[in-house]
Amino acid sequence: MNEMPRPSLTPETLFARDTLWQSWLDVEAALARAQGKLGMIPEWAATEITRAADIRRLDREALAADVARTLAPILSITRSLAAASGPAGDFVHWGATTQNVMQTGQILLLREADQAIRAHLAVAVEHLGQMAHTHARTLMAGRTNRQHALPMTFGFKVAGWIEEMDRVEERLSTSAQRLFSLPFGGAVGAMHAYGEQGRELNRQMASDLGLRELLVPSRTVNDLFVEYLVQLALLAMTVERIMGELYRLMMEEVGEIVERLDEGTVGSSTMPQKINPKHVVRVISQAIELRGMAGPALESSRSSHEGDAVANQLLSSLVEKAVPLTWKMAEGFAKTLNRIIVVPERMRENLDRSGGAIASEKLMMVLAPLVGRAQAHDLVHHVLENAMEEGVSPRIAIFADTEIGKHLTVKEIEAALDPASYVGDSVEIAESAAELAMKLSLRFRRA
Repeated sequence: MNEMPRPSLTPETLFARDTLWQSWLDVEAALARAQGKLGMIPEWAATEITRAADIRRLDREALAADVARTLAPILSITRSLAAASGPAGDFVHWGATTQNVMQTGQILLLREADQAIRAHLAVAVEHLGQMAHTHARTLMAGRTNRQHALPMTFGFKVAGWIEEMDRVEERLSTSAQRLFSLPFGGAVGAMHAYGEQGRELNRQMASDLGLRELLVPSRTVNDLFVEYLVQLALLAMTVERIMGELYRLMMEEVGEIVERLDEGTVGSSTMPQKINPKHVVRVISQAIELRGMAGPALESSRSSHEGDAVANQLLSSLVEKAVPLTWKMAEGFAKTLNRIIVVPERMRENLDRSGGAIASEKLMMVLAPLVGRAQAHDLVHHVLENAMEEGVSPRIAIFADTEIGKHLTVKEIEAALDPASYVGDSVEIAESAAELAMKLSLRFRRA
């Protein structure tokens, strides 16, 4: 492979002109090296082509002008490479076709972006793991249908996010393993131009570039790209869910989460009292935009026969939008999680808003062995229903109910209504998720 030192890629430069051109030159150099080893072209020519396959050695403005004229960028870049290779230029692009080079170059760039995305996700799950551990015992109200359900802990809530991220990593990894393959098979994928050495050439190039071999290295491997894009959309779905939940918990009426803002940040240009969340909303908007690309990605899989420029151009356009967007979203996700401040006092205050009713299921389960489950449910339900109608605290109504008092002492009722004693396995699950997060972080960082 061409050992050219390069500047670090960013979301903005990932598919920039020079970056793309260099990726195509890398493919051309790998092709030449493999052909030199197999005797298809002279080894000295392969060496010279590899040396010349450096975008800095080419006249980029002249190349850009030629691309504008030919509308065939690979043709133009191979002409420029041939000119820079001297006599070896006669052996540039030997038997290859445009789509072979463009798709392979794109895959090489996707692999670099994938590593950067995964690195940011590793940091994100580390933050989630720390949250789960720190708040394994922090009481809060569990909510279903946006209403108070049962007591739980914030660490338990975060545990669900961590396990979902675990599924994200597994899906991303398996789809990436399939995507990072060598779609280099000549005009229709059967290596026509290379005679009996076609399969071996493919094998040599795949090894050189660190890519997986394909049985049919055709120009219609769109499903590999589409699958990866769909997984990015599913990642966006998870990020949106986590960030959206935190965003809702930031409402002043809830106030259980605060986003740390840097000094000098202005909440609102017109309302001095407002402190609008800044970071979480940006990540949510990026996630929504990325999630919306799943549908068009599936459309791009509808290629025809052994090559289809319409499908390929649509797919390439989506890749060049979706992957940098994912990179930015993943980075923002990690940084925003580092700004999250949990407010346990407000969580407890909200938990107590039900006046003890949030733990009424436990009271019902304590009564059930004494009067039967159905009767216990109806008894507690009617007390709470009447309390609501009369505007009485549920706690007071329960203690005043003579029927409940026949079966339970005041101390037993008090213990049953204590939300801290009714969080199920929240603490254990949170701690286990914190451990999972550390392992998951290592998996995300794995190349």
